[in-house]
Amino acid sequence: DSFASGPPTQGTGGFTTGFGTIQQGFLESSNVNLAEEMVNMIIAQRSYEINSKTIQASDEMMAIANNLRR
Repeated sequence: DSFASGPPTQGTGGFTTGFGTIQQGFLESSNVNLAEEMVNMIIAQRSYEINSKTIQASDEMMAIANNLRR
């Protein structure tokens, strides 16, 4: 029970009550496509790496520009 999650809700299961049902012999699958999320993580990692190199190159250019003024 927290501000973000709100108070707990209790009730009897069933489709009409909005709590759903539990059924025997069924397997609940994950709602996350692992391969797609791995691809998204690699894309984000490469984007971060490219941005980091851009900032590093910009910093080096600023250092060169400062040395030219001297």
